[in-house]
Amino acid sequence: MRQRKLGRTASHRRALFRSLVTSLVLQGRIETTEAKAKAIRPLAEKMVTLGKRGDLHARRQAAAFLLKPEAVKKLFDEIAPKYQGREGGYTRIMKTAPRRGDAAPMAIIEWV
Repeated sequence: MRQRKLGRTASHRRALFRSLVTSLVLQGRIETTEAKAKAIRPLAEKMVTLGKRGDLHARRQAAAFLLKPEAVKKLFDEIAPKYQGREGGYTRIMKTAPRRGDAAPMAIIEWV
């Protein structure tokens, strides 16, 4: 799969993705650029898969990626149990109006 670089170094990109996924877990939906939403979708879905596994190793893997302990708790206690019978496709990306200023294509990413 082709990696979206988003004009950043690898470490900056990883920090951005960790921050966006943590915000998505805590808030339920976030508005960001379309490219960033498409880039974090697989990472968010991987977090739900870890939450569905629910064992200690999965919890530690999620804690290593997510930036806040309360995000890990919410992922394992509220979000993952909701999708127990679902085989993937936990997020939805909806395109919105272009951003004022630079007309970047914007999108909302949220849990289904």
